[in-house]
Amino acid sequence: MTKPPLTLYLAAPRGFCAGVDRAIKIVEMALQKWGAPVYVRHEIVHNKFVVDGLRAKGAVFVEELDECPDDRPVIFSAHGVPKSVPAAAAAREMIYVDATCPLVSKVHIEAQRHAEAGLQMIMIGHKGHPETVGTMGQLPEGEVLLVETVEDVAGVQVRDPEKLAFVTQTTLSVDDTRDIVAALQDRFPAIVGPHKEDICYATTNRQEAVKTVAPRSDALLVVGAPNSSNSRRLVEVASKAGCTYAQLVQRTTDIDWRALEGISSIAITAGASAPEVLVNEVIDAFRDRYDVTVETVETATENVEFKVPRILRVPA
Repeated sequence: MTKPPLTLYLAAPRGFCAGVDRAIKIVEMALQKWGAPVYVRHEIVHNKFVVDGLRAKGAVFVEELDECPDDRPVIFSAHGVPKSVPAAAAAREMIYVDATCPLVSKVHIEAQRHAEAGLQMIMIGHKGHPETVGTMGQLPEGEVLLVETVEDVAGVQVRDPEKLAFVTQTTLSVDDTRDIVAALQDRFPAIVGPHKEDICYATTNRQEAVKTVAPRSDALLVVGAPNSSNSRRLVEVASKAGCTYAQLVQRTTDIDWRALEGISSIAITAGASAPEVLVNEVIDAFRDRYDVTVETVETATENVEFKVPRILRVPA
């Protein structure tokens, strides 16, 4: 039987960013240096395939530090942790490695700097997300106020409207965040923003690529995890950019083939914590059903690389 033709637009950049690459490498190098088990507080990155792969090599994933023994190394996830966590690890004389993405650390340093200048912080982010929890935990309780939407800005109660600064989660929608920043500046004209935008280069680049491929595609699939903020934002960006069907899939088993009946073009991208092997798996699934022509649509080139912490670069 002849397979129907399908144009598959492959968005680029997609998938792993430098922070995710570094975090995975940190766990692998820790296992090489100290042997198994190595404990990891929270999922190192938000991707089940990646986490399961590291678990098979000897990583033990826990939610809290008190689940870790004193005598084994512990790694903090790429999303960052509140200041209290490394302090508690140090008090227990544990070996710990901080895999916080350097671009998240930049936001932490920014928040600290503003606080030292006497400014109260407003954070634009998602409540409960590990990155938001980590950033808010850099300062004492009540020093960081969270807003999630433009509507939240109207109700936020500040100490002094003349002494405010804002930071943002690094994985937000660029467009939505722009609207929230505008609302903050409208209500608090004296508010101080970051020197350089907090939303990271990888989030911005992947959203721009989606904006390019979405309008020309009948459907768009984002390969990523449901708890991955940047992956979920890509689905939203695709819908807003005019794609009538945008869906998040972890693996090929999540593809709703009935919803895709009759399409002649599809776009594929991947969140910053999704490995390329899962993208290839999805492409192969389409090749099984369609006569696929792959067209890569590249909107930016990435060559960012982050060093792993010094503790992993010196012999045990």
